[in-house]
Amino acid sequence: MRPTARVLQSLDRQVVRAKSTAFIGLGRMGSEMAFNLFSKKFAESPEARFVVCDALPTSATVFRQNFLAQFPGAHIDVVHTPEEAVHSSQTVVTMLPSSPQVKTVYSEANGVIPALQSLGVTESARSLFIDSTTLDVGIARSVAADVIRTGAQMVDAPVSGGVTGAKAGTLSFLVGGTDDDFDLSQPILTYMGKRIIHCGPSGAGLGAKICNNLVLGVQQIVVAEAMLLGQKLGLDPVVLAGVINSSTGGCWASSVNNPVPYSLPDKSPPCERNYDGGFATALMLKDMLLATDIAISTKSPLPMGESARNFYTETLKHQPDLAQKDFSSVYKHLEQIGREE
Repeated sequence: MRPTARVLQSLDRQVVRAKSTAFIGLGRMGSEMAFNLFSKKFAESPEARFVVCDALPTSATVFRQNFLAQFPGAHIDVVHTPEEAVHSSQTVVTMLPSSPQVKTVYSEANGVIPALQSLGVTESARSLFIDSTTLDVGIARSVAADVIRTGAQMVDAPVSGGVTGAKAGTLSFLVGGTDDDFDLSQPILTYMGKRIIHCGPSGAGLGAKICNNLVLGVQQIVVAEAMLLGQKLGLDPVVLAGVINSSTGGCWASSVNNPVPYSLPDKSPPCERNYDGGFATALMLKDMLLATDIAISTKSPLPMGESARNFYTETLKHQPDLAQKDFSSVYKHLEQIGREE
């Protein structure tokens, strides 16, 4: 018996999906991550196919143009909905702003879950989803459970390393999911990062990321306070940064992301580019809110975390232009407070 046209069409789709990787969310982080993922996969396998999707279609179009300019032989397409991305790709990576966008992309009409349901259990079982968004742990677990119910695999894999790490391909991925799903995702994540850490079951990667950024958000404020105080005491910022970085106060917020221009002679932190190109203050505030919200639900006291959250909130209230600047720009708000007092 000859196969029907429908069977042949289904087989063709299976072949294409198996070769294709989709990336949804091409913001500052996502665009750099997708570029590393696609370029390294293309170098290994020129017949690989790639799909991009973004809420701003022009972002996806520009990404495709830039990618083809460097890799003219690549197969890369733009789609307009997550549903199309799922129908065309067996592996899908998402990097979105926060919880509302994840719910939209995965759960709503033209989203991931309806697409998986339309594919059927057999084809869904071949599908892997990696969400690198930093979002509410409860929502992440709920979305993952819905994806897994279709037969597909999913991990949460938020990142540490910022835009610089995304561009360099040196991110750390903090992964939550089953052992099997971690093993499936690890080769994909290795294209974009250096450290791939299995933190535990679904949601554990996000829990680790939220705790890490809680520390970072508090540290960045106190480093800014110390650097400003030191200058008022007559200390050279280079000398002060050198003392902190070689002493017990040393931390990433001082040694890499110091908020005072030219205080790190061998580095070029965002403060030397008018605080452009780093981790946005608005995103740090989002992470501090995630931390304080989950602390309430788990009855875990966060006196420093709450103070830091309030200070980021105050910073953006009084200087909204810092929202998209690197979060070390809280130093600018401290300077302003100092001038007013």
